Amino acid sequence: MNLALQYPVFGPEIICPHCRQLIPALTLTDTYLCNRHGAFEADPKIKELVHLPSSRRWRLWEEQWYRQHTHPDGIRFEIHEALDALYTEGYRATKVIIANRYRDLVSSYLGRSHPWRDSSEFKSPKLYGLPIGFSSEENAEPQWEIINFTLEKEPGVPRHYPYRFLFE
Repeated sequence: MNLALQYPVFGPEIICPHCRQLIPALTLTDTYLCNRHGAFEADPKIKELVHLPSSRRWRLWEEQWYRQHTHPDGIRFEIHEALDALYTEGYRATKVIIANRYRDLVSSYLGRSHPWRDSSEFKSPKLYGLPIGFSSEENAEPQWEIINFTLEKEPGVPRHYPYRFLFE
């Protein structure tokens, strides 16, 4: 018997999408079991991982799990966390590019201009004060079927200033 057929589609072990710990597959099933988060079932047809207790779904791209959102608050929270992490690393975001498959889901949350403002700067959608773009439908790159967004960035002001600047 081929040993690869004894494990789910992602192999004998994976990194838990929640706690990032290595978790084993249960042989002869499509299930992975995390001691902290419970069972995850792998769907071999669409190569998706489903957390059985919560029904949350993830897909794998370049060895990293990406949650597949069904509610706008989920993706907004994920973007907020990424912005905070970017800021902590000494960068600031200049634009958010969201996967086109989320366009309808997030459109009601994007800040738009007030009717009395005619300036073009207020007509583009924004989230957390940043301009929003969506991935291209034409010439769509395969990662946009899995990843949720990217952040365009530039160097920012360091978050923690050297102590001597406080007294100058």
